[in-house]
Amino acid sequence: MKIAIIIIRTLIGLLFLYTSISFFLNLTPEPVSTGNFKAFQVGLVASTYLMPLAKTIELLCGLSFVSGRFVTLANIAILPVTINILLINFFLTPQNMPIALFVFLGNIFLIYSHWENYKGLFVAKG
Repeated sequence: MKIAIIIIRTLIGLLFLYTSISFFLNLTPEPVSTGNFKAFQVGLVASTYLMPLAKTIELLCGLSFVSGRFVTLANIAILPVTINILLINFFLTPQNMPIALFVFLGNIFLIYSHWENYKGLFVAKG
């Protein structure tokens, strides 16, 4: 189990590092988008803050996953991003679903593997 945690954490971390660094340094050309995804992407770019925010979170969480430090915090911080990646790909670009599923399920697996660290979040104090 420990080896699986390290492998999944590292792969997801490297993927987030690659996508965020590529975004900030313009290392890869933007893929051509069409239809509803293009309209959605235009809206994201028009917001001016949303893509840099998401890519900053991906960069910080990618560093955390690769280094193995603050993984519990990174799992929670990246969860909304992975949910959006999954839903965007499900509804707008289904051909990218395998990667989206890997990222989302990997994030859920990492949360499950660190579940002891999250138990305090679900205790009702009266």
